[in-house]
Amino acid sequence: MKNKISLFLMVFFSIIAFSQKTISGKITDEDGIAIPSASVTVEEPGKDAILAYGITNSKGEYKITFTSAESFVDLKVKAFNQKPLTKQISNIDQTMTFQLQSEATEIKEVQLKTKMITARGDTIAYDLKAFDSKNDRTLADVMKKIPGIEVNADGSILYQGNAINKFYVNGKDLMEGGYGTINNSLPKDAVQKVEVLENHQPVKMLQGKIPSDAAAINIKLKNSVTMTGRGEVGTGFGDPWLWNVKLTPMFFGQKSQWVVNYKTNNVGEQVENEGNILGFGSRYEGRRVNASQNDWLNVENAMSPNLPVRRYLFNNVHYLSANYLTNIDAKKEWELKASANYTNNAVEREAYSQTDFFATSDIPASRVTTNILNNFYTDKVKGELIFTKNAKKGFFKNTTSFSQFWNADRAVVDRTDPIANRNGSQAIESPTSSFQNSLSTIIPWKEKMVNVLSFVSYQNDSQKLDITPATYLNIPGFNPGGAAESVRQNLQLKTFEANHSANIGFSTKGWTFTPELGFNYKMTNLRSALTNYQDGEAFGYGFDFDNDLKYTTATPYASVGINFKSDSWMLYANVPVNSNIIQAEDPLRNVSKSVNKVTFEPNLFAQYSFASFFKASLNGNISNNFGEVNTAYSGYLMTSPSGLNAMAAENPIPENNTKSAGARLEYRNPLNNLFFNVNYRLSDNRRNLISSPTRNAAGYTVIEYLEQENNTTNSGYSAEIGKYFPKFKTNASVSYSNNTSTQDAYLNSDEYKSKNNSQSVGVKFNNTYFSWMSIDYTLNFSRTNQKNTSFVSQLNSENSRSGFNHNLAAFFYPLENHTLGFSWDQVNTNAASQKYNNGFYDLSYQFTWSKKKIDFELKWMNIANKKVFETYDINTTNITYTRVLLRPSQVMFTVKFNFK
Repeated sequence: MKNKISLFLMVFFSIIAFSQKTISGKITDEDGIAIPSASVTVEEPGKDAILAYGITNSKGEYKITFTSAESFVDLKVKAFNQKPLTKQISNIDQTMTFQLQSEATEIKEVQLKTKMITARGDTIAYDLKAFDSKNDRTLADVMKKIPGIEVNADGSILYQGNAINKFYVNGKDLMEGGYGTINNSLPKDAVQKVEVLENHQPVKMLQGKIPSDAAAINIKLKNSVTMTGRGEVGTGFGDPWLWNVKLTPMFFGQKSQWVVNYKTNNVGEQVENEGNILGFGSRYEGRRVNASQNDWLNVENAMSPNLPVRRYLFNNVHYLSANYLTNIDAKKEWELKASANYTNNAVEREAYSQTDFFATSDIPASRVTTNILNNFYTDKVKGELIFTKNAKKGFFKNTTSFSQFWNADRAVVDRTDPIANRNGSQAIESPTSSFQNSLSTIIPWKEKMVNVLSFVSYQNDSQKLDITPATYLNIPGFNPGGAAESVRQNLQLKTFEANHSANIGFSTKGWTFTPELGFNYKMTNLRSALTNYQDGEAFGYGFDFDNDLKYTTATPYASVGINFKSDSWMLYANVPVNSNIIQAEDPLRNVSKSVNKVTFEPNLFAQYSFASFFKASLNGNISNNFGEVNTAYSGYLMTSPSGLNAMAAENPIPENNTKSAGARLEYRNPLNNLFFNVNYRLSDNRRNLISSPTRNAAGYTVIEYLEQENNTTNSGYSAEIGKYFPKFKTNASVSYSNNTSTQDAYLNSDEYKSKNNSQSVGVKFNNTYFSWMSIDYTLNFSRTNQKNTSFVSQLNSENSRSGFNHNLAAFFYPLENHTLGFSWDQVNTNAASQKYNNGFYDLSYQFTWSKKKIDFELKWMNIANKKVFETYDINTTNITYTRVLLRPSQVMFTVKFNFK
């Protein structure tokens, strides 16, 4: 690992040191008056390629860093009402001041042409009209075509492969990270341009002091006051009757903004995730998380195939949300934000699987087949209230949220194994209540800043899993007691968490130091009981199936944050010393475990910008984790009908140490529409406990843990390059990734080492060159190799799996206001001499009433009426063939419209 890190350090510093030159100076007019906003570019002689560029500030000053192997370069200066200047200069570090001559020009007629991509400082602006096609309707439709930007189905945005930290509309953060609703429903006609704010620090007090490597998106609308939105109403033919309704009105004003969203369908569209928090801002804004259940107990689940969701999702969903923002003071510094959402969703899924388990030293190879019918029911509500002041002279943010879940899962399973044929019904009821409050404030104190952070959370999870009949189970070493008809696993978790800290910031000459003191506390009470699975003391189990655990973690800490920001460098590091006090108490077994350990857990990020378009960065961290309550209980717990989990009472509290490092080289040039990034990541995770599952021939498993040092290493590298070709109106990108993981493992007391390598190559492009056609296309090749090495010959194995999938969407415009669409999804699997090809085709016709901006669409989905999806998967201990039931062929008629 050390050799690999050293190699990347050498590469990193070689990149940033090779032939870098800096030119700085001042631009004035004939009278010696500084000229602001003059452009200064460096080009190689005789080539139409810009190496670097800069814009003069209000004092007429500029500074450009570039890389070139040429002995001389051309320096060009341009400014409004001044005569352009070109001078060939030596490729050395130097200071050059230029005095431009006035050049008055009489203009008879002026025609303004907006550039599709412009850049100024850390802001890159995209003119949306340059990228849209005739079939695009929403912001997300167009953003998918912008170079360097990816948009996922839930509306989440990646810039240069990384998630954005903020999403603004006219500079306001209405959605507080849950921006998928706006991205998927804001009409493109309302948008003037999209701005990418690189290295964005959302807290105004910290700008220029605490740097950030994340980017944000700002949507600039055409009007400062905009009432808009998007709606769809559709119906279809099938069994049952099909519907799809989307209604999302929006208002964006100078003082207030709001979005109301209602979506319902049973056609396989997953709309309920749009409200998830997708961008998390800065740690100085406090702590916000997506509320979720502790899903410890599960029914057996039919597999979700690697397909677009609309191909296999049998759903019945209703999703309602509302977001509101208003300024509550005359200076418009204070904002009140309120949001609420409700989800009601029923999902049905059915799949058949055939699993071939590898042999071990004491268990021969075996085959288990299952046919699973699932029904998943989601019923949840969330409310949130946020008060914010984000000004240059003060920051305050308090977030209060409440979530309530009433979820339930069902499964009917037909199972055939070498011992018996089984049929079982499984049911889970899992209500959860969750409350969170986060407070962060930054108070200026002379030349310093005082930051106070507080986070309090309480969650109550109650779950019960019923399995009928009890004889469905055949777990190694255990048997159902008596003639019980059913088995029930009860579980309750009560979790309280409080994190409090305070720091003070000192800034000088680009450096900011923030010493911090804090205290983190978490307490979890776990109670569980398994009924009817054992017959009391007659079987000698006693309290083996009961748990009554109190698990507390107290961590006082002291740290120093180190931040630096200059024109070229950005550095932030945190150097904490943590005192970890962990206690696990189990009165049922008279067991008390504890850990008292001081840990040093530094993290570092450094980024160097050079030649105007390049960024090179390094990061590394050391972290320690002492497990959670789910790794500390001693009694058996049936987390799934297929097996039991437990930690032995004599085992110590888990201790995990992780070291990781990464390097990244990024290039983004808006002048020639070229973007690329190269990444490498290496991590090593060492643990004191290792899982030791015991599996029988029927495929049931008991997982226990052994006290033994073991580790998992992961390494991976990836690259992506994308370019927009304006002459051909084409945006294209190619990506590659290679990831390898190696881990120590046990199965039936046999130790082995598992190595997994996965590689993928992806291609994307879209084209709007022809007035009669537009195309979106993605292609991906993948290959996975799984190798087990053991002293036990039966566990020695090597298997590989390859996959191919592509998605084509082509639209044709034979006549004005008429659109024909064709889409093709293809997913192929090749493993163990088995080949499965899955193709899906859709056709659509759309007529646009241009005067009213209304679309009428008729769509035929899954024309071939493909009923099942087949695939072959290779895992550490088995190979599985799966067949999943798909949505049948269906026809939908939809009316789509803008609210204004």
